[in-house]
Amino acid sequence: MSDWEPVLAEFDFDLFVIGAGSGGVRAARMAANAGMRVAVAEDRYMGGTCVNVGCVPKKLFVYASGYREEFEDAAAYGWRAGNAEFHWPTLRDNNAAEVGRLNGIYRNLLANAGVTVIDGRARFEAPQRIAVGDRSYSAERILVATGGWPFVPDIPGREHTISSNEVFSMPEFPQRILVVGGGYIAVEFAGIFAGLGAETHLSYRRELFLRGFDRDVRHFVRDEIGKKGVQLHFNQTIESIEKQEDGSLLVHAEGGATLAVDTVLYATGRRPNTRGLGLEELGVVTHRDGTISVDDNFRTNVDSIYALGDVTGEPQLTPVALAEAMALVGHLRTGKPAEIDYNNIPTAVFCQPNIGTVGLSEEEARDSGLAVTIYKADFKPMRHTVSGRDERTLMKLVVDSSTDKVIGAHMVGPEAGEIIQGIAVAIKAGATKAVFDQTVGIHPTSAEEFVTMRNPVA
Repeated sequence: MSDWEPVLAEFDFDLFVIGAGSGGVRAARMAANAGMRVAVAEDRYMGGTCVNVGCVPKKLFVYASGYREEFEDAAAYGWRAGNAEFHWPTLRDNNAAEVGRLNGIYRNLLANAGVTVIDGRARFEAPQRIAVGDRSYSAERILVATGGWPFVPDIPGREHTISSNEVFSMPEFPQRILVVGGGYIAVEFAGIFAGLGAETHLSYRRELFLRGFDRDVRHFVRDEIGKKGVQLHFNQTIESIEKQEDGSLLVHAEGGATLAVDTVLYATGRRPNTRGLGLEELGVVTHRDGTISVDDNFRTNVDSIYALGDVTGEPQLTPVALAEAMALVGHLRTGKPAEIDYNNIPTAVFCQPNIGTVGLSEEEARDSGLAVTIYKADFKPMRHTVSGRDERTLMKLVVDSSTDKVIGAHMVGPEAGEIIQGIAVAIKAGATKAVFDQTVGIHPTSAEEFVTMRNPVA
C-alpha cells in the first residue's frame, strides 16, 4: 500500500524523468511501484552510459584484452596451443548484441512497472511542463537524470578524434592508437588496446595520471602499465591533429613533438548532458562546471525540478546514482529527508592490473590532520612464479593511529575490485586493524595479504 498521494490531479504525471540511465530508470521504477504516475523520456538508448558506452561494454572489452596474456602464460603451465589471433569484428558485434539485449531488458522493466516510455529529447517549457517532439506533458515534479557527455577540447583537427561513445563500434581495429587523458577511462582504454595488440600511447598533460588516487597506487600503476607496452607521455599537451593522405593521423604536441597513429581517442572527462533542456531559461542554478546544484533532497532552486546522478557532479558512479534514486523516491513518498552516505564509497579502475580502493588515501588522511600508520605489501602473485611474467601486486592499508580504525584500503592487482568490495564492508562497519589481524586468511590467495600485514612502513 503506497503512502503516495498526488497533490494536484490535473497533471499528466506525478513524476516525469528525463533520461533513462541507471539513476533515471531506478527512480522511475520505484516511483511507479509506489503508485505514482511516471513517464520517462530518452533520446538515445535505454540504460544510459553505463549499459551502452560505459561500465558494461568496457568491462567486456577488458575481458577480451586479457586473453592474450592468458594464452602466453598457459605455456608455462603445460598448455600447447596454436597462434592466437584477435578478430575485432567478433568482439565488436558480440558486444553490440549484448548491449542490445540489455536495452530491451531496461525497456521491459519500465513497461512492467507501468512507466510510460517516451522516445525523444525532452525540453522544459515551464517548471512543470515538458515537451518531447511535438507533444507537451505536465508533471507535478520533474527529475533531470541525463548524466554526462564526453568532453573533447576544441583544438584544430578535433573532428578526427573519437570518444568513448564511438570506440566500441569502430569499423576497423586501429593498429596504432593514442589515448588522451589521465582519468580512469583513459587508463582503462590504454590497457584494453595494448592487450588487444595495438601500438598504444597514452598522453596526459600533467605529471602523473589518476589524480585523486593514493600516490603509491598512481606510481605503481604507472610502472605496471609501462611493463605491458603502453607508451606513456606525461606533461604533454596536444595542440592539433592533422589527417594524412594515407588516412593516418599526425598528432602535434606542444614543444614540437609529433606522433603518427590511426586513431585518437579522447578521454578527457565528461560534462553534464544538459544542452537544450531549457534549464537556463527557467533559472535553474548550476555550478561553474555546469553540474546542476541540488540540496540534500536532490531538489534544485526551482521547487518542482530535481536532479541526480552524474549531472549533479561527483562521484560519477552507477551505484551512487542508484542509491540517490532510491533515496529521492523515498523522500517524495514520505517527506522524510533523503539519506545518502557518500563516505567510504568503494571504486575500481579496470586497468591492467586492476585498481580497487575504498576510504581515504594516505595523502587525504594526512592532509586532514590525522596521524596515520601505513601498512603495505608488494609482491609477485603466485600464478606468475610459474608463468615468469613480470607483474606485481600492491596492497595498502591506511590506519588511524589514534583509534586503530582502518580508514583506507587500496589494491593494484588481479581482481582488485572483487577483493576491495568485501574490504569495503569491513571499513564501513568500522573495523580496526586489530580486527583485520584477528581475521584468518584464505590461503593461498592474494586477498589474505590484507589480514597478514603486521609491520607498519610509516
